[in-house]
Amino acid sequence: MAEHEGPIFSVRVGGGIAEITEHAVRAEAMGFDQVWTGNDLFGGPGVASLAAMLAATSRIKVGSAVLDPVSIHPVQLAQLASGYQELSAGRFILGLGAGSDVFFRRAGIAPPPPVPHTRTAVVAIRALTEGRSPAGLPGAGEGWHEQAHIESPRPVPIYIGAMGPKMLELAGRHADGALPLCLPPRHVLNAMEQIGRGAKAGGRTLAELDVAACVWCSLDEDRERARRALARFIARYSGSLSADALAAHGLDPEEFARTQALVDEGRLDEATRAVLSSSSMLSLGIVGGARDVLEQCEALLAAGARHISFGPPLGPDPAHAMRIFGESVLPSLRAQVAP
Repeated sequence: MAEHEGPIFSVRVGGGIAEITEHAVRAEAMGFDQVWTGNDLFGGPGVASLAAMLAATSRIKVGSAVLDPVSIHPVQLAQLASGYQELSAGRFILGLGAGSDVFFRRAGIAPPPPVPHTRTAVVAIRALTEGRSPAGLPGAGEGWHEQAHIESPRPVPIYIGAMGPKMLELAGRHADGALPLCLPPRHVLNAMEQIGRGAKAGGRTLAELDVAACVWCSLDEDRERARRALARFIARYSGSLSADALAAHGLDPEEFARTQALVDEGRLDEATRAVLSSSSMLSLGIVGGARDVLEQCEALLAAGARHISFGPPLGPDPAHAMRIFGESVLPSLRAQVAP
């Protein structure tokens, strides 16, 4: 686990390069500890944005949430991570994940089994960034040559984005941190238990990892505007969620599949209305004004969470939402858990 006194608060941002860079600068000014951006296929600029974020900031840690070793080879991921470490004097965090089958299908990619492929990528990338060849290394996969070294390697913390139990246990066994997508937020308790089992199997404890409770959040004083923003985001990603995780929390996977079908047909507005009218789909995220968000975060911290990561949509106006976080939410949460 990264050295840090007290809870960690991070934010996950998206958009174009200029927008993401502004968010990173704002997150640093508002007191966040980490800022993350994604790299979904057909999504935003991802990899390019990471360089811009690192160049524009000086204190905050910057992470990829997440890069997949299917569309990007582990060697290239190791090169990128080492380069970002050099650029930032050690502020980069490499977030890895299996990727979304929804987006892979659009690209005509048939992904390998997610858990074993992610495991081999983590083992290989760690070796490469530490200046070693993965050749002959248990768990790194076959085909590596003894001369498989990258130039200018730099060690990097590796986090794994996960929802399912096998991927969560993999994070506990092999990663420095975990990015469990907690949908709904209370799922962090199950995630920590599963990550802890993996950590024990790997001969370590859960306390050695930075486990981020990654929640979807929509913050605005106008609660209805906040609800609409969250509903639209849930609709867009309804088909990318683990059916097992949804069912485990009393949610109907078929309802999410129907919503994804509407999105695939280009009927996003209709899909958004379906989420708003659902009795349970909005429970996937944290929504409301500052007081609503504080209460839900207080419950997570009281239950044992040590890191809360606030993710899109953040609110109908993300810049305004981040300002509320910095002025009201984070100071209140830090004050409540201070020794």
